[in-house]
Order: sequence, then C-alpha cells, then structure tokens
Amino acid sequence: MGTLLGIDLGTEGARVSVFAADGAVLGTGQHGYATRYPRPGWAEQDPDDWWRAVVHATRTALSEAGDPVVTGVGVATTASTVVVVGDDGRPLRPAILWMDARAGAESDLTARSGHEVLRYSGGADAVEWLVPKAMWLARNQQEIYRSAARIVEAVDYLTWRLTGTWVASRMNACCKSNHDPRGSGYPAGLYADLGVPDLADKLPPAVLPVGAPAGVLTDEVRAELGLRGRPVVAVGGIDAHLSLLATGDLAPGRISVVCGTSNAFVAEIETPVFTPTVWGPYPDALRDGYWLVEGGQVSAGSVLRWASEDLLGVPRERLPELMDEAARVGPGEHGLVVLDYFMGNRTPLRDPRLRGAVLGLTLGTTGPQLYRAAVEGVAYGTRQVLESFIEAGVPVEEIYVSGGIRHNPLWLQTTADVVGRPLRLVVGDNLTLRACAIIAATATGVHPDLVTASAAFTPETTLVEPSSSAVYEAGYAVYRQATAATRDVAHLLSAPRGDG
Repeated sequence: MGTLLGIDLGTEGARVSVFAADGAVLGTGQHGYATRYPRPGWAEQDPDDWWRAVVHATRTALSEAGDPVVTGVGVATTASTVVVVGDDGRPLRPAILWMDARAGAESDLTARSGHEVLRYSGGADAVEWLVPKAMWLARNQQEIYRSAARIVEAVDYLTWRLTGTWVASRMNACCKSNHDPRGSGYPAGLYADLGVPDLADKLPPAVLPVGAPAGVLTDEVRAELGLRGRPVVAVGGIDAHLSLLATGDLAPGRISVVCGTSNAFVAEIETPVFTPTVWGPYPDALRDGYWLVEGGQVSAGSVLRWASEDLLGVPRERLPELMDEAARVGPGEHGLVVLDYFMGNRTPLRDPRLRGAVLGLTLGTTGPQLYRAAVEGVAYGTRQVLESFIEAGVPVEEIYVSGGIRHNPLWLQTTADVVGRPLRLVVGDNLTLRACAIIAATATGVHPDLVTASAAFTPETTLVEPSSSAVYEAGYAVYRQATAATRDVAHLLSAPRGDG
C-alpha cells in the first residue's frame, strides 16, 4: 500500500509530511517564503514563492521517508488568500494575503446588501474574504480585474498547479465566496449588486466537497516534485477548518483552535445559529448535513513575534530566555494592557479598522513585562472569541489547541488560565497536515469517508489544566474597556491614505 502526502501552505511557509496508511509520519519538510507589507493594513505574497517552497519541502519529506510510492495527496492553505491569474494561469499580481485589510469599504457594502445568502456569514462578508477583495480589485486595479481569467483561493490555485484542473473547494466556496450548496450555488445576484457581476465566471466552475478526487498529478509536476506513483489529489480546504478532522472525533461540542500567526476557532454543529459575532453557519462546508462555524483573532502569534523580535530585538534563538524572564513577572505586576488588534478584529467585533495598542507604559517598563502583557493580551482575545461562541449557542465542551502555541509554554498556560478551561494540546503534530492525509485517504478509498478516516488518524494529546487567578478576571475587564475606549482613535488612525 502506498503512502499519503500532505501539503500545507501556511502564512510563513510550506510544510509537507509523508504519512503511512495508519497515520504514522514517515518524513517531513518545510520551506519559508516572504510576506510583503506595501502599505499599512496590506499584506501580499508571491505565488511563485509558494511553489518553490512546495517543491523544496516535498523533496525533503520524500527523501526523509525513503522515496516511497505516493497514492494520494491532500492540500490545505490559508484563506482567503486570493490569487489573480490570466488565461495561462500565471499570476497577474501578488496574491492578497488573508490578513490584508484593504477591502474594508467593500466589506461595509456587503453588510448593506441584505441579500439572503449573507445570513450564512453573519449578515456580511468580512474584509478578509474573497468577494470584498475582488470588489477592491474591480474598483482600484480595473485593468488587472478585467484581464483576470480566474480569481481564486490559494487552495484552488495549488490544486490547479498540481493537476492542471480548476476545481473549487466547497469549503472555501461556502466560507469565503458565499456559495450556497443548498440553493443556487454562486450567488450571481449578490455579485451583481456589489458591482462585480462577472465574478462567478472568474471563479472555478466545478465546486466539489472536501475529500473528493480533484484529479491526478501531472507528469510534469511528478518530475518536479521527485515523486513516484500517480497519486490522486484530493479536494482540500482551509488549513484551520480542516484541523477539526484531525482531532479524531467529529462529535458536537469539540472546538479546534489553531494557534499560530493568527488564531482560528472552528466547530461543526448540527443546528445552525445565526449571529453577527460568529462567522457562519456554513451549510455542508465540511460534511453534508452539518454546519461549520468559525471565529478568530487576525493577530496572535504574530503579536508575540512583533513584541520579541521587532520591538525588543530578541532573536528567535533567544526567545526561551525572554519567555523565562516574562514567566517570572506575576500577572498584573506589569500594569500594562496590550490589545491584539494589530491587523483588525476578526470576531466577535468584526472590525478591520481596530488597531493594536500598548497602554500603561512607564519609563520603568521592562522588555519581559511588555512581552508578558502581550501574551496576556492575545489570551484575552482568545477568551473573547470563545465567549462569543457560547453566547451564540455553539456548544463548547472540549477545546483542542494546536500550532505554534505548543512551542511557547507561557502562551499556552496563560491561555488556559485566562479562559478558565482545560485545553487539550496536540502533542508534536501538525493537525492541518494530518487532516490533509485524512482527506487523501478518503479520496483514494483507503477509508470510506471522512469520519472513518478521522478516527483512524487520532492524534496524541495532553491536558493543560488552568490555574485560577482573579487578576486575569480583572485584566480581561480592562482589556474590554480599553477596546471600547480606543475604538474611535483606531478608526481614525486606520483611515486610508493616498490613492488605492
């Protein structure tokens, strides 16, 4: 029996793992790429950088695994990272990264539309999503928009690079392009109302569910990747959303929180909830007959990286020293509050014009104190999202955490303390890559469906118990108060400057 290949395009780089049919990791590889910030609130990447990283990481993983025969490939990417290509599939401009907040005015327009399909996204499309970004292109880069043969999600672009076929992930189409699988599909009427009547023609024509076969690897790509066999490529999806598959059980009440550059919160529910504070409910986005809901923090680990590397000048290899010093600062001793809205707020406030802040600075403030306050600020943002789920009626019984937080014990324990709930940490594993193997196993028939494959790939976890602290209750109240108090100033400072 052959092996399975998982490819994950994250914010900072491509990660690839080779899996045996029983879920064992046989080899891994990773390779980074740059993000460019041409203007405040903008973030872009080069799709050619993605591909070079995928090739490098895949060859590394295959070599480590002993160059096995691969029968299936599963893919995941950030979303909505939007790629604009011409008739030949070549990018016409840099990809607009998921965190890019340039389309705030366009997002506001969707909120005023009143179209029925928007009930599945809390009444509006968020600034991060494909439709507002396409609207921005049509308004500000008209020639590029007119020349675009396809405007697609990164996962659909990667699938095309692998197979030569344009196929949309139903997950991404539902969650980011207002596709209604239980209704009319792509909402052409909504797109027309929003000034992009031809957008549906620029999206991939086929919309397939997660785990369906999208095609097979082309001969050219097999040679470039150094891969043996003729593997089937499975329809993938959004990195954080797919992570739910890799928790081993899709029972209601389970939340997957992927803690990395951003924090993404995902749950599947049996009965839909409609609220503007939670994204969704998305019908059939992951599995038929269920509803997917999501929330998140646009900036999380990126705030901690900014505090340590950019502001304090601590190189990454010395980060453990900074964490140890920050851990010796008691909660509340620093007198600071950090707001984590460096690139706006995803949920529950849905405000792309909020900005980060550090309040309470004195001439005696130290680096470890500032870092400790940044960790607490990110944890307060996590609590804010989880509370919005509970208030909306989303059952929260088990919280699975994964991602970069496992390398930062201060961030991990502070999060448990602030939310006041035990966290089930995935040990030494990347849930998104494991989910990619699950969808590849489904597409190739190794397992008959996503549920069976998910159970077969259950990861190892450990429980992180919270420590009670009244200081964090007071700190969270200050965090909420500071958010309200700085809102108007943040909106003023984030106003567009210059031309588009």
